Amino acid sequence: MTRHIIIALVLMLNMLVPLCLKAQTDAQFSQYYEVPSFYNPAAIGRTDFIRIRGGARMQWVGIDRAPKTFAAVADMPMKLFEKRIGLGVVVDQETAGLYSTLNFGAQFAYKFKKLGGTWTAGVQIGYIDQGFKGSEVDIPDDDDYHEGNDDALPRTDVHGGTVDFSAGIWYDHKMFYAGISGTHLTAPTVKLKADGDNGGDATTGTERYFEFGARRTLYFMAGGNIPIKNTLFDILPSVLVKSDFAFTTAEINARVRYNRFLTFGVGYRWNDAVTATIAAEYKNFFIGYSYDYATSAIARASSGSHEVFAGYSLKLNLGNKNRNKHKSIRYM
Repeated sequence: MTRHIIIALVLMLNMLVPLCLKAQTDAQFSQYYEVPSFYNPAAIGRTDFIRIRGGARMQWVGIDRAPKTFAAVADMPMKLFEKRIGLGVVVDQETAGLYSTLNFGAQFAYKFKKLGGTWTAGVQIGYIDQGFKGSEVDIPDDDDYHEGNDDALPRTDVHGGTVDFSAGIWYDHKMFYAGISGTHLTAPTVKLKADGDNGGDATTGTERYFEFGARRTLYFMAGGNIPIKNTLFDILPSVLVKSDFAFTTAEINARVRYNRFLTFGVGYRWNDAVTATIAAEYKNFFIGYSYDYATSAIARASSGSHEVFAGYSLKLNLGNKNRNKHKSIRYM
């Protein structure tokens, strides 16, 4: 299985001199509703808390070099000239096969009230760092598509980076929320070169490099909070639709929360997987776990995907006066 994955990655790279590979660069999370700012920079500063979430996803366990993703987001509200704004940061790192991707960004959002809820417009400026471990390329002797001395394949580790932009809008109502966003709006291209390599071929005098292109991606996310009358239960439905205009997919989740403490849920990702989730919240701490079982043929090689998120929320006082004043011990 490892050999087939490596060959597939090599096949993609063979098309890159200097053609550009267009790929989906945003990580996939089953608990997307816990990290909405990962997909939409307008989904920040939604509460009076500094909100932090971090987690890891191990996809397709049992398959060597399958994707592994680590991500963290943090956001907070604040007031600027008596106007409420949001500030946030996001970072994720993913490895898949011989590829590695690091994304990080800073987010800013402006809020205003209209139509019975709060509207938010947000932007994100970030950076994409892409790498490929050419030193680990292994071409089997019986490979009918490549030769061991194929100049179209990098035989050293290469990487590169570029600036990236995203933007979105978000609406919060006491009963539901919804947002739409676009990531990689400039469709940035990363030139991959070896460390210290200026991209030229000393033998032919021609420019030689590899490129990675991030597709513009559109996201729509929505969800609700439906209390069950005369009980301690809430129903929390949510949906995420994503499209890079070449491939579109969607997932839907239904969760039930008891006493704002324990949450259980199930979900379905179109033509990909079914998910089960359990989470707990206690004194501003959060931890959640989800398991994905593939509904595609990949289930024959994998036992499933695992994902864990944890977080903490710190209450802020956004009033004009500090209700919790402290005296200096020097004057007590």
